[in-house]
Amino acid sequence: MHKVAVIIPKYGLTGGAEQFASELTGRLVSFTGYDFHVYANRWQKSVHPITFQKLPIITFPKFMTTPSFAYFAGHEINRGNFSLVHSHERIFAADIFTLHGIPHRYWVHNIRRKRMSLYDWATALVEKKLVYEGNCRKFVAVSSLTKEIFLQEYKIEPDRVAVINPGIDLNDYALHDKDSVRNNVRRELGLNMADTVILFASMNFEIKGLDDILSSLAKLKAQNKKFKLIVAGKGNIKKYTKLSIAGQIMSDVIFTGPVSKENLIKMYLAGDIYVMLSKFDTFGMVVLEAMAAGLPVIISSTVGAKDVVREDQNGFIISNTSDADYVASKISLMLDENIRRKMSAAASETAAQNTWDTVTKKYADIYEDVLAENERRG
Repeated sequence: MHKVAVIIPKYGLTGGAEQFASELTGRLVSFTGYDFHVYANRWQKSVHPITFQKLPIITFPKFMTTPSFAYFAGHEINRGNFSLVHSHERIFAADIFTLHGIPHRYWVHNIRRKRMSLYDWATALVEKKLVYEGNCRKFVAVSSLTKEIFLQEYKIEPDRVAVINPGIDLNDYALHDKDSVRNNVRRELGLNMADTVILFASMNFEIKGLDDILSSLAKLKAQNKKFKLIVAGKGNIKKYTKLSIAGQIMSDVIFTGPVSKENLIKMYLAGDIYVMLSKFDTFGMVVLEAMAAGLPVIISSTVGAKDVVREDQNGFIISNTSDADYVASKISLMLDENIRRKMSAAASETAAQNTWDTVTKKYADIYEDVLAENERRG
């Protein structure tokens, strides 16, 4: 039986990469029947037959965080006699590296627009060593956008980088009666069944583009268009309340505060349109989650989930999010129930084509290719 090591600092805990690694690994255990060993600093126990082992992390001084995790991971990998090593974190060597983010140096300079700290340099150096010296057979990007930026930073053969979008579990939605949920959520929020409800969900309102969304909705309000906006998540509610008042749309905006995953699914089911104009997202799972509930989407071109958006079919991609008139025109199209109904059906179909079963099969194929190559190389 093949013995596989999975490396990630936090397994199954809060965070996109952590949840992704947990979901994928559990499914690969069932799909392949391989012997999986997870090396992490913290983890959530799995119902699958997985062996867990703790890896230390030196967090002080801070610049030691990434190199220390990489060092301890390498030490255990060398002892383990593994058929394949799959890392979800920057370490010194692995067979497969899933790119949940973009190159660290690029992130600091081009997204955060900061100077590199000692921590940043240390993290970037570990990443560079993995790419150029870590004998990595395959890099797997979560979006075409992530792959594009990765290849800008690292001059390697493009065919060494695959793109596999994250998956969605449709069972999370099938458990609910949509009409019942829609009625209950709208009643709780003081919304009518006839209202066209736009949903925005984020833990960082500014980064995810709420300013541009409110500006666009103010344009629609001036045209006497009818809508309601639900703002779910954590952010500067005081600031965005003031912006809503200034745009004369406060009566149409509802701030719910942070919501659980279960309640967010209910809000998707109660909504009609999903809008997120992020400054940057390597993927943006909320986009696929919204589609799973039948919501057509409007997103920015700097969101990796644009891979699954078909222009004018299941949503729209916005290049210039500060063009409030243009954004408003796309939202206005979706306010037409006949147009929205067709786009809703297309969104549901897209979600059905991007399930975790599909993702697991694609990763299993990569595992087989890498294992075969490892065997040829002895």
